[in-house]
Amino acid sequence: FVPLVMVVLVAVAVFVAARPSLGTAVGRRPSGLRTTVVVLTAAAVIGFYDGILGPGTGTFLILVFAAMLGSEFVESAAMAKVLNFGSNLGALVFFAVGGHVWWTLGAAMAVCNVAGAVLGSRMALRRGARFVRVVLLVVVVAMVVRLGVQQFG
Repeated sequence: FVPLVMVVLVAVAVFVAARPSLGTAVGRRPSGLRTTVVVLTAAAVIGFYDGILGPGTGTFLILVFAAMLGSEFVESAAMAKVLNFGSNLGALVFFAVGGHVWWTLGAAMAVCNVAGAVLGSRMALRRGARFVRVVLLVVVVAMVVRLGVQQFG
């Protein structure tokens, strides 16, 4: 699956780079029904992907919210964090029931994740959607490189 994920991430980077206005200005808001359909479909498809593989889940959510709901990247990132949290919480419960959680490591990671989220949120709010766009592109490229090194040595 890794080569497929790499191709999808490259497509995401090209899509975002080719549409400079994507995620930088709030577009026309879709109807409540369309919003519900987009969110439920994205949650199901991306949630399934997250359960199988995982890398890039937040990026895919941000892209869906920006492209299909007309949200700015800052708002899209906030919504993606909420869905990512739900997915991670579900995974934690699933693995905890089976006794497969290393609690000390998980607690340390949770503290660092919260610290990073606070720092990232403050930077995103201070610097705006264009900053989030650049960070999104840098992260996608870094993920493609990391996955490529892991896959192909």
